[in-house]
Amino acid sequence: YQRRVHGRNTRVQPPMASLTHIEPAARYSEAVVHGNTVYLAGQVADDTSVGIEEQTKQTLAAIDRVLALAGTDKSHLLQATIYLRDMSDYAAMNTVWDAWIAPHKPPGRACVQALMARPEFRVEVLA
Repeated sequence: YQRRVHGRNTRVQPPMASLTHIEPAARYSEAVVHGNTVYLAGQVADDTSVGIEEQTKQTLAAIDRVLALAGTDKSHLLQATIYLRDMSDYAAMNTVWDAWIAPHKPPGRACVQALMARPEFRVEVLA
């Protein structure tokens, strides 16, 4: 934007929006808020001994929890990337996703097969 400095119009960078770190740890924060945008860390299930449906439910509940800490909810998600250990879990994961997502407000989404940080993770969602 432009600002008047010493009688002249001068191009000035807008002030940097502040950052808010939610549940920061040594390597990452569960979320970082920049202006009105919330960036979540990848979320996974707490109990990895269960099947894909339950891991997906737990993962989406974790997203709900972190979004609430940031003062928002899933109806404001812009984008989600879903990582599956095995694409044969795609249909089962989608059944849980479809029941969870805000009606008429789905985010942009991609779903890919990936090597997981721990082999017992069947799903991770980055939103």
